[in-house]
Amino acid sequence: MSDITSKILLAAQQLGIVAKDRHHIVVTAESCTGGGIAAALTEVAGSSAWFEEGFVTYAASAKVARLDVRPSLIETEGVVSEAVAQAMARGVLARSASATLSVAVTGIAGPGGGTVKTPVGTVCIGWGERFNESIVTCSRTIYVPGSRATVREATVLVALDGLRELMRFGNPALMPCEY
Repeated sequence: MSDITSKILLAAQQLGIVAKDRHHIVVTAESCTGGGIAAALTEVAGSSAWFEEGFVTYAASAKVARLDVRPSLIETEGVVSEAVAQAMARGVLARSASATLSVAVTGIAGPGGGTVKTPVGTVCIGWGERFNESIVTCSRTIYVPGSRATVREATVLVALDGLRELMRFGNPALMPCEY
C-alpha cells in the first residue's frame, strides 16, 4: 500500500468515526476524482451508517442535470471554479433528504486539458453543511503538481480532510493543505 493510499484510508476511517459520533450523513459529487472519494469512504467497514451516496458528474451537462448547477455559472466562472464546486456541494446536499454534509470536486487531473488560467493540477473543492433548511458552503482551490494519479489521490485526501475539519471547526477552506 502506497503512503498516499494509507493516508486516504486513515482519513476515511477518522472521518467515519467523527461522522458517526456526531450523527452526520455524507454525500459526494465528483468530477476529476471519478468516484474516488466515495470509494475511499466505502472502503471503511460500517460506512453505510454515515455515507449515503455519491454522484460522478464528469461532464458539465451532468453537473447541470444532476446537481442543478446553473449553466450561466459554468459559463461565467468556468467549470473548474470554486463557485461551481460550491454549487455542486449545495446541489448534491439538496438532493438528499437526510444528508448533513457534502463534498464536491471539479478540476483538471491531466495529462491534458489545462489552460493558462487553469493548468493541469488545478482542483476546486467545495464542502456543504445543512443547517435546518439552509445549506452553507465553503471552498478552496488547490494546485497539485504531478501525474493524473497524483492529482486525483491528493484531491481525495484534501476532500476527506476537509470534511473532517468541517465537522470539527466549521470551515475547511481555512485549513492548511497537505497531501
